Amino acid sequence: MRKYWDNPANTDAGVIAQARATVPGRVMIGDIQIAPATVLAPMAGVTDTVFRRFIRNLGGCGLIMTEFTSADGVLRAKDQKAKRYLHFYEDEHPISAQLFGSDPRVMAEAARMVEGLGFDLVDLNLGCPAKKVVKCNGGSGLLRDLPAIGKIFEAVRAAIRIPFTVKFRAGWDDENIVCVELAKMAEDCGLCAVALHARTREQGYSGQARWEWITAIKQAVKIPVIGNGDIRTPQDACDMVAQTGCDAVMIGRTAPANPWIFRQIAQYNAWISENPAERSSALPYEEPAEADRYQMIRTYFQMLIEEELPDAVGKMKQFASWFTHGVPGGAALRKAIYESKSAPEILARVENFFEERLRTSSLVSTS
Repeated sequence: MRKYWDNPANTDAGVIAQARATVPGRVMIGDIQIAPATVLAPMAGVTDTVFRRFIRNLGGCGLIMTEFTSADGVLRAKDQKAKRYLHFYEDEHPISAQLFGSDPRVMAEAARMVEGLGFDLVDLNLGCPAKKVVKCNGGSGLLRDLPAIGKIFEAVRAAIRIPFTVKFRAGWDDENIVCVELAKMAEDCGLCAVALHARTREQGYSGQARWEWITAIKQAVKIPVIGNGDIRTPQDACDMVAQTGCDAVMIGRTAPANPWIFRQIAQYNAWISENPAERSSALPYEEPAEADRYQMIRTYFQMLIEEELPDAVGKMKQFASWFTHGVPGGAALRKAIYESKSAPEILARVENFFEERLRTSSLVSTS
C-alpha cells in the first residue's frame, strides 16, 4: 500500500461537489444490514483488529474487513499469521473476513472455518496486484481464468450460510476488461454483493479509477454493488454514488491518512439532506484540529501496546508517516519515532511533541 496518491484528485477538496446525491444510509448484503453504506477496504498490513476497532470507534463506518488472508494458511493449524489476521472482538460486528486462494476445495473449507469463527460475511479477494500473490494464481491473478473463479464461487457458496461477496478489479489490463461478466457470474452463483476497485491489475494503484466500470456493473446486476477507488473526501463519496448509482462505497488508502473520513461522510450526508439546494464553499463537516490528531495518534498507539502485537513498534513507525502527514513539525516527530527502540518510547515521544506544541499554542493565544 502506498502513502501518497499516484494520480490527481477527481475533485477539489475545498469545493462542495455539484452532485446532490448522498451515500445511502444502509444496504442489505444478504441478511446483514450495513448502516451506513460505507466499508473499510481490506488492506494488507493495515486493517488488523486494532485499526478496525479504531475506525469503528471514530464512527461512520458500516462494515469493516480483515486483511486478506490465505485460505491455505487458515487450514494450516500452525499458521500463526492467519490466526492473527482472523482475530476479532465482539464490538467489530458486522465484520467480513477476506480470503484469497485458487483451490475451490481449500477456499470452501477455509470459508466454512471462517463462518465457524463468527464472522458475518466472507469475501473473496480477486484484486490484490502483488506479484507474490498473483504468481500463485491468487488475487487479481485469477482474473485471467473466469472458469476457475466460477468453480470457487460455487464451492464456497455451497459451503457456507453467511453472505458471500467478492472484491475484484476491472480486469488484468485494458485489453482484458472482465468486470461486468464477472459480476454477472457472481450473481448467478448466489453471491450477495460485489465490490469493484475500478482499476486494472496492470495499473496497480496508479492512474485514475474508472468509475464508469462501476456504473456498467450496477446496470448489469441486481445484487448490491460497492464502489471503490479514488475516494479521498466526503464529496468524492457522494460523487461516486451520483455518477455510478452504486449501493455503497468502500474506502482504502484514505483511511490511514484520514481516519475521520467515514464520520465526515456522515456529517456531509446530513448537511446535504438538510440543505438540498444550498451551495457553499465552506466544508460542512469537521476537520480535525491539532489536538484531535494528537488524541487520535495517542489512542491508536496505546491500543497497539495493549493488544501486545509482536510488530507493534513496526506498526507505529508505519502509521506515523500517515498520521503525522500535514502536522507542523511532523518531520521532526517522524524522525524521533523512527529512531525509537520500543513502543513505550514512541508513545512518550509523541506525547512530548504534542504537549509542547499545544503548550506553545496556548501561550501564543493568551499573549
